[in-house]
Amino acid sequence: MAPAKTQKVLVVSPANTSRFELVEREVPQPGPHDLLVQVKAVSVNPVDTKVRAKRPGRVLGWDASGVVVARGSEVKRFREGDEVYYAGDITREGTNAPLHVVDERIVGRKPRKLDHLHAASIPLTALTAWEGLYEQLRVEQGGTLLVIGAAGGVGSLVVQMAKRLTKMTVIGTASRDTTRDWVKKMGADHVVNHRENLPTQLAALGLKNVDAIFCCVGTDAHFETMAELIAPSGRIVSIVEPEQPLPMGKLFSKKASFSWEFMFSKSMYNTKDLATQQAILDRVADLLDEGVLTSTLTVDAGVLEPAALAEAHRTLSSGKMVGKLAFRL
Repeated sequence: MAPAKTQKVLVVSPANTSRFELVEREVPQPGPHDLLVQVKAVSVNPVDTKVRAKRPGRVLGWDASGVVVARGSEVKRFREGDEVYYAGDITREGTNAPLHVVDERIVGRKPRKLDHLHAASIPLTALTAWEGLYEQLRVEQGGTLLVIGAAGGVGSLVVQMAKRLTKMTVIGTASRDTTRDWVKKMGADHVVNHRENLPTQLAALGLKNVDAIFCCVGTDAHFETMAELIAPSGRIVSIVEPEQPLPMGKLFSKKASFSWEFMFSKSMYNTKDLATQQAILDRVADLLDEGVLTSTLTVDAGVLEPAALAEAHRTLSSGKMVGKLAFRL
């Protein structure tokens, strides 16, 4: 049987960007370094909700788990039939489609012990957490880490990695009983409330400063507190773009550093370390298979279809999501 030339994909409605619709599109053809993947499951991330209004008519989705069905002429590792997972490239069409093309250099092997639904919930958040901790913060064994907004998809893995891999003292923030319980389940030593005075709460734990801070929510709102709490020569990383210029001078006397983590940067700019994302995903797959890291999936959203995807976007936009949400295709 000849392969299908077209497929139905979910796009942001041009008439109303809070909605989605199914449209017929040509099946994409893999370039030299690309894999054509039959997508089995996808998850939804805050980045989807942030770019939706800017991309009417586009396919969103930057997390997938699936099976390789074709490959480009320069592909070196994967073969047809291999199970893979990845977060993709924000400059290309997304994963909310049955067949999707992706550069093999940012693709990892799917964790063997996870089904596609659970595997799809991992890549974007795992890459963000790993790069933020080990490339930006350069955390060291046994240090202290404050994770602001620790109950979301990224925060959940930051807590796990910092505690289980780097043996840090981890203080996670959460403001509700359900999120506090989740952050403790992920392995945090302490949970404090980011809606209350953080320096006072850390002082009650015997901490004046922390060696590193990973900010997953509200960079603007928390910057001055982070500047107060970071130790001299400490490091802060954030994944949330600010709405206003930040008062960076508050870090000067401490010789502290601040950086951004944006896991799409490597693919956007085709950086020389692009393939590190494949290595990270493979390492994370090993850790998941070994039980060192655990899945952060909390919502099985069923089959991917327009109304359900719109509802998922509303859920993530509410700011109350715990862990990750994923769909089957």
